[in-house]
Amino acid sequence: MASFSWKETIKTMPHMSARLWSYLTATIASTMKIGPVLNRMLGVRLRLHPTWAVAFILIIAMVVTEFPEAYPLWQRIILGIAASLLFFIAVGIREIILNFLAINRGIPLQRVTLFAIGGLPQIPKGDTRPLIELLMVTAGLLLNLMIAGTLYAVHSALVNTTNVIIDGIILWTAYLYFLLALFHFIPVFPLDGGRLLRVLLWKLTGDYDRATNIASWAGQGLGFLLIVWGILLLVLSRQWFNGLTLIFVGWVLYLAAAQSRRQTALREALQHIAARDMLSGESPIIATPQLTIGQLVRDCILVTGQRYFVVAEEGKLLGVITVSDIKKVPKKRWNHTKIGRVMTPAGQFRTASAQQSAASLLEQMDELGIKRMPVLEKDRVIGVISRDSLNRLKKTRVELGM
Repeated sequence: MASFSWKETIKTMPHMSARLWSYLTATIASTMKIGPVLNRMLGVRLRLHPTWAVAFILIIAMVVTEFPEAYPLWQRIILGIAASLLFFIAVGIREIILNFLAINRGIPLQRVTLFAIGGLPQIPKGDTRPLIELLMVTAGLLLNLMIAGTLYAVHSALVNTTNVIIDGIILWTAYLYFLLALFHFIPVFPLDGGRLLRVLLWKLTGDYDRATNIASWAGQGLGFLLIVWGILLLVLSRQWFNGLTLIFVGWVLYLAAAQSRRQTALREALQHIAARDMLSGESPIIATPQLTIGQLVRDCILVTGQRYFVVAEEGKLLGVITVSDIKKVPKKRWNHTKIGRVMTPAGQFRTASAQQSAASLLEQMDELGIKRMPVLEKDRVIGVISRDSLNRLKKTRVELGM
C-alpha cells in the first residue's frame, strides 16, 4: 500500500491545475441540485445529510492512499472524486428504487434523510405493516448485494481492456459497496438488519414506537462502540486512517439512530394534535394590504413587539410582512408605502393546513428553518402557528410523560 502524506497533499494543493478546481466546483454544484430533482421525481422531500461532505473527503483520501504513487497526486485526487461520486450514485440508486417500491405499496414517505450508510425514511405511524416492512427490508438487503455485484460485473467486463484506471476505480467502489452491504446485515437501526429487528420486536410487543426505540438504542450503542474502537486505534496503534474511518462510520450510525429516536419521541408527543389546536394567536390578521407601514409600526409593532404579520383580505391570504421587510424601506417613506407593496406574496412561503399534525409541522419547520407559518382552512386564514409554541408543547408533554 502506498504511503499517504498529508504534508505532501497540502504542499501540492496550490499547484493543482485550474481544471481540477473547476471540476471540484462543478461536482459540489451538481450534488446540491440532486435533492430538488429527486423531490420532483418521487414526490418525497429528500435531504442529504451534511456527513456526506466528510464521506467524500474520506473516500478521496482512501483512493489517494490505495492508488500507486506513480500517478501524480492531483490525478489520484480526481480519481478519488470519481470514486466518491460513483459510491454516492450507487447509494442514491438504492434509495430511489426503495422509495418507488414503498410508494407503490401505498406507504406515504414524508421525508428521506440520505446518510452515507443509506437512507432514513420518515413514515407516518399506522401507514405501514410488519409484512410490508419485512418486504422492504428484504428488498434493501438484496439491492445492496445486486448493486455491488453489478459494479463487480462491470469491472470484470473491463478487466481485459486498456483502461486500467477506470477498471480499478469500479473494482474499488464495488469492494467498498460490498462492505456496506455486509454492514447492513448487522441488527441495529437504521441499518436493514436493524429494521428487521424492529419488525420482530414489533410483532412481539405490538408497539411500533417501542420497537423503533429499542432498535435505535442498539444503533446508537454500536455507533458509540465504533467511535471508541477508532479512538483506541488512533491512540494505541497510531492507525490514523483506519481509526478515523471507524470514528466516522460510528458517528454517522449514532446520528442516524439518534434522529430516528427523536422522530419517534416527537410523534409520541404531538401525534394527536392538529395545527388548529396550536394556533398561537400572537399575530393579528391584517384586514387590508392598503395599510401603510407607518400605521403598522405605530399601531402594532411598537405596542405588541410582534415581528410577523399575515396580510389578508376577507380571510383570503395575500402575503406576510415582517420587521425585516419593513427595515428595507427608508423611514421617510413609511407613511406613504402600503404594506401590500413590500410584503412577501402568497405562494412564496409555506403554509399549514388546519388538519396537519403538529409533529409533521414541527419537523417541516425545523428542516426549513421556518419560525412561523400561516394556518389555512378551506383557503381561508385562521391564524398563525409558531415553532417556539410547538417546541414548548413538545417539551411539556415529554416532561409529563404524555
